[in-house]
Amino acid sequence: MSALIRYETPTTISDIVESIFNNGFFSRWDRELPVTSYPDVDIIEDKDAFRVKADIPGMDKKDIKVEVENGVLSISGEKKEEKVEKDKNHYYHFERSYGSFNRTFRLPDNVSTEHIDAKYANGVLELALRKSEAAKPRAIEVKVE
Repeated sequence: MSALIRYETPTTISDIVESIFNNGFFSRWDRELPVTSYPDVDIIEDKDAFRVKADIPGMDKKDIKVEVENGVLSISGEKKEEKVEKDKNHYYHFERSYGSFNRTFRLPDNVSTEHIDAKYANGVLELALRKSEAAKPRAIEVKVE
């Protein structure tokens, strides 16, 4: 079975175990999310394609880049900070984040890299990564002799 998975630099078992003991299992909930987890994505597989939906609100499509190289899909871009004139009589509170991001995913062998469609609307980037014809399931007729 093939799958579209998040691509990361290989980590050894000892690194994982050390991280669990040094940082504690639940401590990751107390920290800021790492850059590699933005944007949030949903990945759905159907018989014809993998479909990736990435939440990237507040961006212009020209600031989003989608690339495929050596079997790795990359979604990257830069969310630019809005310039706000501060008035000394008002208190400002900012929670939205800005800056560069990059998510990478290793593509399964059955994805046709020549047939990837991308669209961006209402803050959601949608990718359709079509499967190659050879990889699609097909029924084999059983003959009775």
